[in-house]
Amino acid sequence: MKKILIVDDHADIRRLLRMTLEFEDYEIEEAPDGESALAAATARRPDLVLLDVMMPGALDGLALCRQLRERFGSRGPKVVMLSARGQARDREAGLQAGADAYLVKPFSPLQLIGCIADLWAPA
Repeated sequence: MKKILIVDDHADIRRLLRMTLEFEDYEIEEAPDGESALAAATARRPDLVLLDVMMPGALDGLALCRQLRERFGSRGPKVVMLSARGQARDREAGLQAGADAYLVKPFSPLQLIGCIADLWAPA
Protein backbone atom coordinates (compact mmCIF):
# COMPACT_ATOMS: atom_id res chain seq x y z
CA MET A 1 0.00 0.00 0.00
CA LYS A 2 1.41 3.41 -0.99
CA LYS A 3 1.93 5.95 1.78
CA ILE A 4 0.98 9.61 1.32
CA LEU A 5 1.91 12.46 3.64
CA ILE A 6 -0.40 15.50 3.43
CA VAL A 7 1.29 18.70 4.62
CA ASP A 8 -0.81 21.84 5.02
CA ASP A 9 -1.25 24.31 7.86
CA HIS A 10 -5.02 24.39 7.29
CA ALA A 11 -6.85 21.43 8.84
CA ASP A 12 -9.80 21.86 6.46
CA ILE A 13 -7.57 21.46 3.41
CA ARG A 14 -5.89 18.39 4.91
CA ARG A 15 -9.35 16.94 5.54
CA LEU A 16 -10.47 17.62 1.94
CA LEU A 17 -7.33 16.02 0.55
CA ARG A 18 -7.80 13.00 2.81
CA MET A 19 -11.43 12.67 1.71
CA THR A 20 -10.36 12.83 -1.94
CA LEU A 21 -7.81 10.06 -1.47
CA GLU A 22 -9.54 7.79 1.01
CA PHE A 23 -11.36 5.93 -1.75
CA GLU A 24 -8.01 4.87 -3.18
CA ASP A 25 -5.78 2.26 -1.56
CA TYR A 26 -3.42 4.63 0.28
CA GLU A 27 -2.13 4.88 3.82
CA ILE A 28 -2.50 8.59 4.66
CA GLU A 29 -0.75 10.64 7.29
CA GLU A 30 -1.03 14.38 7.94
CA ALA A 31 1.30 17.09 9.20
CA PRO A 32 0.36 20.72 9.99
CA ASP A 33 3.79 22.27 9.36
CA GLY A 34 7.17 21.72 7.77
CA GLU A 35 8.99 20.66 10.92
CA SER A 36 6.54 17.90 11.84
CA ALA A 37 6.34 16.86 8.18
CA LEU A 38 10.11 16.41 7.99
CA ALA A 39 10.03 14.28 11.14
CA ALA A 40 7.11 12.20 9.76
CA ALA A 41 8.83 11.75 6.39
CA THR A 42 12.02 10.61 8.09
CA ALA A 43 10.21 8.14 10.35
CA ARG A 44 7.60 6.81 7.93
CA ARG A 45 9.23 7.20 4.47
CA PRO A 46 6.11 8.10 2.46
CA ASP A 47 5.93 7.38 -1.24
CA LEU A 48 4.35 10.78 -1.94
CA VAL A 49 4.15 14.13 -0.18
CA LEU A 50 1.33 16.56 -0.97
CA LEU A 51 2.91 19.81 0.10
CA ASP A 52 1.43 23.27 0.60
CA VAL A 53 3.89 25.96 -0.51
CA MET A 54 2.93 28.73 1.90
CA MET A 55 3.20 27.60 5.51
CA PRO A 56 4.35 29.44 8.62
CA GLY A 57 7.44 28.43 10.54
CA ALA A 58 11.05 27.73 9.71
CA LEU A 59 10.21 25.34 6.86
CA ASP A 60 7.75 26.54 4.23
CA GLY A 61 6.89 24.16 1.40
CA LEU A 62 9.83 25.10 -0.80
CA ALA A 63 12.34 24.71 2.05
CA LEU A 64 10.79 21.40 3.09
CA CYS A 65 10.96 20.09 -0.47
CA ARG A 66 14.66 21.00 -0.63
CA GLN A 67 15.24 19.24 2.72
CA LEU A 68 13.48 16.11 1.47
CA ARG A 69 15.63 16.05 -1.66
CA GLU A 70 18.84 16.61 0.34
CA ARG A 71 17.94 13.94 2.88
CA PHE A 72 16.58 11.22 0.58
CA GLY A 73 17.91 12.06 -2.90
CA SER A 74 16.28 10.34 -5.86
CA ARG A 75 15.00 7.51 -3.63
CA GLY A 76 12.87 9.97 -1.67
CA PRO A 77 9.16 10.54 -1.99
CA LYS A 78 7.52 12.09 -5.00
CA VAL A 79 6.47 15.65 -4.13
CA VAL A 80 3.40 17.48 -5.42
CA MET A 81 3.37 21.16 -4.53
CA LEU A 82 -0.06 22.65 -3.84
CA SER A 83 -0.38 26.43 -4.01
CA ALA A 84 -2.70 29.32 -4.67
CA ARG A 85 0.26 30.94 -6.43
CA GLY A 86 0.08 29.94 -10.06
CA GLN A 87 2.36 32.26 -11.97
CA ALA A 88 5.17 30.80 -14.04
CA ARG A 89 7.84 31.98 -11.57
CA ASP A 90 5.97 30.26 -8.72
CA ARG A 91 5.79 26.97 -10.60
CA GLU A 92 9.45 27.28 -11.56
CA ALA A 93 10.44 27.86 -7.91
CA GLY A 94 8.56 24.70 -6.91
CA LEU A 95 10.19 22.60 -9.60
CA GLN A 96 13.64 24.02 -8.82
CA ALA A 97 13.10 23.09 -5.16
CA GLY A 98 12.66 19.50 -6.32
CA ALA A 99 8.92 19.07 -6.76
CA ASP A 100 7.75 16.47 -9.25
CA ALA A 101 4.49 18.31 -9.96
CA TYR A 102 2.80 21.60 -9.10
CA LEU A 103 -0.98 21.99 -8.76
CA VAL A 104 -2.62 25.40 -8.44
CA LYS A 105 -5.46 25.74 -5.93
CA PRO A 106 -8.29 25.32 -6.40
CA PHE A 107 -7.95 22.04 -8.26
CA SER A 108 -10.49 19.30 -8.72
CA PRO A 109 -10.29 15.91 -7.01
CA LEU A 110 -9.92 14.34 -10.46
CA GLN A 111 -6.91 16.59 -11.21
CA LEU A 112 -5.24 15.47 -8.00
CA ILE A 113 -5.93 11.78 -8.58
CA GLY A 114 -4.74 12.10 -12.19
CA CYS A 115 -1.55 13.86 -11.12
CA ILE A 116 -0.75 11.13 -8.61
CA ALA A 117 -1.48 8.40 -11.14
CA ASP A 118 0.82 10.09 -13.67
CA LEU A 119 3.66 10.22 -11.14
CA TRP A 120 3.38 6.51 -10.45
CA ALA A 121 2.78 5.43 -14.05
CA PRO A 122 5.55 3.29 -15.54
CA ALA A 123 7.94 5.32 -17.69
